[in-house]
Amino acid sequence: MPSSSSKRILVIGSGHNGLIAACYLAKAGHKVTVLERRESLGGAVCTETHFESPTHPHGFRMDIGSSVHIMIHQTGIIEELELENYGLEYIDMDPMMSYPIPDGKGVIHFYKDLERTLESIGQVSPSDVANYREFITFWEKINKGVLKTFQIPPTAGGIVAEMAKGQMRDGAMFKKGESMQGLQKILGSYGKVVEDAFDSPYLKAALVWFAAQSGPVPDAPATGDFVGWQSMLHQSGAKHPRGGSGMLTQAMARYLEAHGGEVVCDAEVDHILIEKERAIGAVTKDGREFRADLVVSNAHVQTTMLGMVGKEHLGDHLLKRVENIQVGNGFGMVIRCAVEELPDYTAAPGDPDIHNGMQLLAPSVDYMYRAVGDYMKGNPPEDPAVLAMTFSKIDPDVAKDGSHTLFAWAQWHPYELANGVHWDDIREREAEKIYGVVERYAPNMKGKLIDWVIQSPLDIERKHGLLRGNVMHVEMNFDQMFMFRPLPEMSQYKTPIKGLYLASASCHPGGGVFGAAGRNAANVILKDIKPSLFGGS
Repeated sequence: MPSSSSKRILVIGSGHNGLIAACYLAKAGHKVTVLERRESLGGAVCTETHFESPTHPHGFRMDIGSSVHIMIHQTGIIEELELENYGLEYIDMDPMMSYPIPDGKGVIHFYKDLERTLESIGQVSPSDVANYREFITFWEKINKGVLKTFQIPPTAGGIVAEMAKGQMRDGAMFKKGESMQGLQKILGSYGKVVEDAFDSPYLKAALVWFAAQSGPVPDAPATGDFVGWQSMLHQSGAKHPRGGSGMLTQAMARYLEAHGGEVVCDAEVDHILIEKERAIGAVTKDGREFRADLVVSNAHVQTTMLGMVGKEHLGDHLLKRVENIQVGNGFGMVIRCAVEELPDYTAAPGDPDIHNGMQLLAPSVDYMYRAVGDYMKGNPPEDPAVLAMTFSKIDPDVAKDGSHTLFAWAQWHPYELANGVHWDDIREREAEKIYGVVERYAPNMKGKLIDWVIQSPLDIERKHGLLRGNVMHVEMNFDQMFMFRPLPEMSQYKTPIKGLYLASASCHPGGGVFGAAGRNAANVILKDIKPSLFGGS
């Protein structure tokens, strides 16, 4: 609990990284206040109730941001903060994801258990059973080291050092005589890694589409590990919080309050207070002033530095570098549907497992490349690839009146459209395309839509402050990862403004429901907190 020696810490933004930083700082005895611009907390990890009606008096619990929780279960955060004592309950998604065969019968299930996954792969492509086992073994050794680098501030030698330690501890990373081939996989594109590793076009499509969720297109260099991370899913699995994704941030808010902190909603920050080149608090849009010994921003790095700090506090060189951070041209869009029943996929009618996890609806790798091609021209994909999620199957709390929820995420939708087209004019048309993909795979869904929430790239920016609709904040290309994220001079979660720290997905290790950025930032701050930080020059 706060004591006479505790510091006043202001956290801007109640997204999960900001709340994680706040919880660790409060746990260490500091007085923490979190300012949230919206009326509800959670940032992009939030759940809202929609579509109450006489026939559905409880409405539908809709995740209006991230839904599937994978990476955070590899960090220890849930256990360290004992969030299960604050109302958080996770439901295992097993299989984690499934790929219904687009032009025939059959489905590939990816279970947490490797052997069950291999059995499923064998039903579709017997030759890929050994290929997948070898693939998982190869990448698992690498990613044990990579995971450690994700949980510490990045340094130029950090990833190399951890990989070397892993090699000494777990045996040779590469087979004798295959070190160059192994390095080529790491530095190659995930599209090429998959193409070289597997025989079945269906397995290739499944793995490429899931790897694409990190952002870069399949042929982007140095992205091999975006598909290699598949190995870690067999360690942690994927989970869904009972009641919706936002139950994670709700539990964090309760933890924070129990440790003397608070979350103030409807408190959009106008600017950070800076005196003598030191952050001393923030002023909200409605004129409220919050003073603090230090400030932590969970907002987008450009929103923080260009908006809240302001150009007048940045030198010309840094100003230009922040402006040039690659935010990209959008990412994807999603429809959050209330539906009368679950999809019954033609490829696997009545399958008992397919709705336990994500459903990968991308007929082929070429299909995805055509969507990428449309994106590059500034157009939404004519035929979108879709990731469907039906959490009401495993969590009746999200749809209590006999109906179901269906979330369908599609990718490669440009924020800035060609030929002067505006998203507000085409959002429903593009939403219908996405729902149409579900109907092609599951014809029973025709006419089963009750209502929906549409989130175009522009809607995502408006709702969550994710600039240009990039759900990862900034691009996850190699030159914006590790010590390059968001810039080398701010990669340690510190800014040139004394007492101002960063904790968002703009920082290492990036986006997704991970939490490592918030935890890392808190550790940096706790090491920095000493009398000289606040009492001097």
